[in-house]
Amino acid sequence: MEVTLAVVFGLVGAALGSFVGACADRLPAGVSLVRPPSFCDSCQHRLSPLDLVPVFSFVWLRRRCRYCRALIPWRVLLVELATAVLLVLLYLHYGLTAQFGVTAFYFCVFILILIIDMEHGLILNKVVYPVALVALLVAVLVYQPAMLAFAPGAFQDMPAMAARTVSGIAGAATGFLFLMLPALVFPSGMGWGDVKMAGLIGLVVGFPRVLVAVVGAVVLGGIVAIFLLALRVRKRREAIPFGPFLSVSTMITLVYGNDILSWYLGLLP
Repeated sequence: MEVTLAVVFGLVGAALGSFVGACADRLPAGVSLVRPPSFCDSCQHRLSPLDLVPVFSFVWLRRRCRYCRALIPWRVLLVELATAVLLVLLYLHYGLTAQFGVTAFYFCVFILILIIDMEHGLILNKVVYPVALVALLVAVLVYQPAMLAFAPGAFQDMPAMAARTVSGIAGAATGFLFLMLPALVFPSGMGWGDVKMAGLIGLVVGFPRVLVAVVGAVVLGGIVAIFLLALRVRKRREAIPFGPFLSVSTMITLVYGNDILSWYLGLLP
């Protein structure tokens, strides 16, 4: 049964990856997600259902549009495969629970933000604001034990719903303020989209796990920046989008944030 469900969620993940990729194409361009139906970016020909089967169509068409033979970006396949694999891993980790559904939704959101920021250097308000509202509603209505595992004593004295809400709001404020100062001091290096995204992350993971996500993004970004400079892939003054590092660090925090906090607290005297 578990293997069957893992396969099912792999297929669902590939379909979600296809949708995430379509959102990454349309949202920055201001194109509706509903109209027009899917089309080739090169020849504008409407795609048939056979052209839109996740993973299979990319392989069957040999990475080319069936109508104009233009190359299909590798990103299409990579996002579909990555989302499929991540959804299966989340199912194996959480089982068929509400926490699985919530975390899978957030993973799709942060993959979307990662793609758009990498390709366009943008973190869109039309993504951050609606998801922030959803995150607040989830914190209020959905049982999230992970969010409260490291809540301060004041939270633990509250009813669970109130504690999750306060944890989310405290996390949002912490994340926003954490990146606001760099944005004010170095506006060319830290955009306000990153600041608002850090607030969203705080709502999603709660306090104090937001510190794991944001600090982890800083560390990860620093390591990658040093690596790219050493290989001379990037010039010293060339900006590197920070959103992808925030996205990856947040996805890790959603699943392993409590373990990371336990490890860190264990290092303290």
